[in-house]
Amino acid sequence: MRIPYRFWTRYHFWIILVLFIAVTLLLYRDVYWPDFSSDVFLFNLSRHTIERNLYLLLTLYTGFVFGLLPTLIMIGASLVLMLPQAILYSNNISDSILEVMLVTVAGLVFFNWIRVKEGDDRRYKKAVSALENTQEQLQARIREARANARRLATLNTISNALSQYLDPAKVIETAVEMVGEVMEVEVILVYTIDQELGELTLISYEGISADSARELDHVKLGEGFNGQVAATGDVMLVPDASTDNRLTRAAVIRNKMHPMLIVPMKSKGEVIGTLCVSMRRPRTFLPDEIDLLSTIAGQIASALTNARLYEEAREIADQLYKSARDYRNLFENAHDAIWFHDIDGKILAANRASQDLTGYPIEEFLGRNVREFMDEGMLSLARDVRRKLLNGEKFPQPYEQHTITKDGARKTVMITSGLMMVDDKPIGFQHIARDVTEERRMQNNLRYYLNQITRAQEEERKRIARELHDDTAQALFAISRQMDNFIRDNAQLSARQTETLQDIRRRLGVLLQDIRRFSQDLRPSIIDDLGLLPALKWLVKQKSEDIGIEVELKVNGKEQRLLPEMELILFRITQEALNNIGKHAYATAANVKLDFLPERVSVTITDNGKGFQLPETVGDLSYAGKLGLVGMQERVSLLNGSFEIQSQLGKGTTVSASVPLKI
Repeated sequence: MRIPYRFWTRYHFWIILVLFIAVTLLLYRDVYWPDFSSDVFLFNLSRHTIERNLYLLLTLYTGFVFGLLPTLIMIGASLVLMLPQAILYSNNISDSILEVMLVTVAGLVFFNWIRVKEGDDRRYKKAVSALENTQEQLQARIREARANARRLATLNTISNALSQYLDPAKVIETAVEMVGEVMEVEVILVYTIDQELGELTLISYEGISADSARELDHVKLGEGFNGQVAATGDVMLVPDASTDNRLTRAAVIRNKMHPMLIVPMKSKGEVIGTLCVSMRRPRTFLPDEIDLLSTIAGQIASALTNARLYEEAREIADQLYKSARDYRNLFENAHDAIWFHDIDGKILAANRASQDLTGYPIEEFLGRNVREFMDEGMLSLARDVRRKLLNGEKFPQPYEQHTITKDGARKTVMITSGLMMVDDKPIGFQHIARDVTEERRMQNNLRYYLNQITRAQEEERKRIARELHDDTAQALFAISRQMDNFIRDNAQLSARQTETLQDIRRRLGVLLQDIRRFSQDLRPSIIDDLGLLPALKWLVKQKSEDIGIEVELKVNGKEQRLLPEMELILFRITQEALNNIGKHAYATAANVKLDFLPERVSVTITDNGKGFQLPETVGDLSYAGKLGLVGMQERVSLLNGSFEIQSQLGKGTTVSASVPLKI
């Protein structure tokens, strides 16, 4: 049985008190017992000396038992009791006072020792306390470090297990197995978000039946526990799911899922699903377990994302492989010649059609420089194309170029060129070329034939116009004059006969005017004599009178004489367009604009008539019965010009023709 400390304190107090009284009685025994006269008591020490030393012993006793303050009180009390005896009852006062002082000094020395010792004890206890606190903190840190080490080991194990698989199904299977082992739970549910449907899909489960799994599948975002976690991205701890008012599926109650912990599965800050664990018996999920499950969910999300990215990358790689294979087949079997060369012109790759174009076998063609296949004129065009491609300038493609074959022949090709880039740096050029030598020869022949036909038509028009003017018109004029003379010389004619003859004469006059106008339309002499602009002014004035609408002529640029063929074709296009306006457009106004440009001349005829539905190509105009427009296009093509028609129903028609000054 352990005796309380308070008991020992009281026990020593009474012992010290009794001894203090006893020593005091011994010190003052001469007062109440005068007959006792012995001066020597022990070791040749006087009795009073021994008694005074007994006070010192009591002081030591008090100091060891009670500490600093009681020791000081004992020293004071001893001094108070020893001084009167030394002064009043001692035979040798000076020696007695000296003994009292020595005892007091010894007590004070002991007091100081106790004070120093207690200070050392306090410092020792403080140091021990600080050491104990440090040790406790160190132990706590060690426990935390060990817990973190176990946690990191667990996460590392899970991470290594998940990183072994790139199949999403295998990743989920491994994840569910690891979560069951680490968390020691009975039910595990893994959901992923279907963004198109806006719901959670149950992709894996453990601890429930297949029927329950089907019932817990397809959870809308915001619905129930998992739906809310998926919508908010926050962890949810449910103490008892079966009694919670947020419960939406009865399968939770049937499976006795009480405590439930749901954490979001996040990848790159985006929630891609939820991880839910539950128990069928009461359990409190600790904060460390919540953090651990959240970390595991993050690893599962990362593994799923990586697996899906791998699947997508593999699909893309397969598609790229198929595309590369298809492109290679297309490249090799293309009818057009395709080749690549670097910045310096060295040919790096070419298809079989390049062999047909240049006459060089592929083995000889590769490694050559493109300069070998061009003369100075061709090189000038190639350098211009190269400069525009490097500077990002736009230019019409395909463009016409020429090349020299192995046997020295000159071929005309249509080329489409492109710049090849790697890491935003140009590394070479790609060219796709088609041999159009025969096509150009046929076009030139066709253009020649069309030109000859056009010239023949104009010559025939000129001949007919001249015959109409010189023969028919003169004959009609002579008949008209004879009719006048006949009416004047035959006064005996009846009024009816005279009126009939005069009507015939008027008709002859109208016919004569029509023949003269027809002769002018066939070949106006003004275009040969004065040029295009005066001819257009005459034409605009004539057509304004003929079709009864206002036709305005605008001229831009400095007027100049053109080649006869060019002036004639632009005049015929304007004439045909104005004739169409008068016959079909039902317009109230029309404009003719003539533009003299530095390198081209163009004419544009616009009306505000009813318009018409344009076919897909100009070539289809002939099928729509627009032979006049087809004729315009053919005339412009003879001069290497461009022809354009714009028309919308109810918004009028615009016909434009532009030809180069140098052909």
